[in-house]
Amino acid sequence: MSKDKQAVVLLSGGLDSTTVLAMARSQGYSLYGLSFSYGQRHDVELRAARKVAAAMGVKRHLETRIDLAPIGGSALTDDIAVPKARDEAHMATEIPVTYVPARNTIFLSYALAWAEVLGAWDIFIGVNAVDYSGYPDCRPEYIQAFEAMANLATKTAVEGKGRFRIHTPLIQLTKAQIIQAGTALGVDYGMTHSCYDPSAEGLACGSCDACILRKNGFLAAGIPDPTPYGTDRP
Repeated sequence: MSKDKQAVVLLSGGLDSTTVLAMARSQGYSLYGLSFSYGQRHDVELRAARKVAAAMGVKRHLETRIDLAPIGGSALTDDIAVPKARDEAHMATEIPVTYVPARNTIFLSYALAWAEVLGAWDIFIGVNAVDYSGYPDCRPEYIQAFEAMANLATKTAVEGKGRFRIHTPLIQLTKAQIIQAGTALGVDYGMTHSCYDPSAEGLACGSCDACILRKNGFLAAGIPDPTPYGTDRP
C-alpha cells in the first residue's frame, strides 16, 4: 500500500465539505473525494461536488450510489415537507426532519473501506456541532466512537500497520468562522450548494434551515454571499 500522505474527504458539494477539502489540501494531503447519490431530493449537490473536485485538484473523485429513499424517514429522501422560515432558536429545539437515519455512519463506513484499500489513514468529514444542525451523528462523541470502531474493525489497523483518524476541523467552528477560513484558503463558495429544497433549475430556496444558516453565516462573516437564490415555493 502507498505511504503517500493521502486523505479520503467526504464531499457533498456543500459549504462545509468544500471548506474541509481546502483544509486537507492546505495540509499537503493527496485528496480522494467521496460523494454519494443516496436518493436525496437535492441531487444538484452532486453537480456542485463535481465542480469542486475538479477545481481543487482532487486526485480521484468517487461518486457512489446508495439508495436510502426506500428506507425514508427524512425530508431529504421521503415525501416529507422540508421545514421553512425557521429561526436558529427554533432549529435548536429538536432534531429536524432533514436528519437522514444513519447517514454519516453509512458514509464514514464507505470512506473507511476506501481508505483501507488506498492505504490512507486519514478521513475528513465536515460535521459541525456549533451552528445548529441538531444531527446526533455530528457530535464529537459520535466521531470518537466511530474512530475507535474503525481501528477495531479493519485488517490493516488490527495488524498494527497504522491507526485511522477521523478529522473534523469544523466541529467547533461557527458558520461565519468556517466561511472565513475557507475564504482565506481561496475557496470559491459560488461553486457550492447547501439548499435542501432547490428549484428544478438548481436555485436555492432561501428559506430552508440550510439556506438560513448559510445566509446568516455569510452575513456574520462580513463576506458577500455568492449563492443564486430563487423565489421560494410554497
